[in-house]
Amino acid sequence: MLRIRGTVGDLPVDLTLELDDGDWARLGAQLQAAPVPATAAAPVAAVKPNADLWQNAQDLLRKAGQLNGLELLDQLEGLAGDASAGKRLLVRLRHSAQVKVSSGGDTPLYTWMGD
Repeated sequence: MLRIRGTVGDLPVDLTLELDDGDWARLGAQLQAAPVPATAAAPVAAVKPNADLWQNAQDLLRKAGQLNGLELLDQLEGLAGDASAGKRLLVRLRHSAQVKVSSGGDTPLYTWMGD
């Protein structure tokens, strides 16, 4: 099973795909057979996924302007791929100088204050 969560524009997306062993095998074969674009400048190992993930988390809140903690956590979990990584991003945002956290009733409000 593969779960995809995020947004398309302003619309939330929560999609679950169920693949059997044959589907996974065909998908794997397609990925191995797919040519690497000539514009790829560096091998995948040279990419810093944590830095990219952190930048994407900041961009998510920056674009939204303000989100309540539950919405933000849900989107961060979708972005990161699992709950624990999403929680780590939420804590990092909470302590970021570019983010203001205020009381929003049942859940805190995260507001982007950066540029």
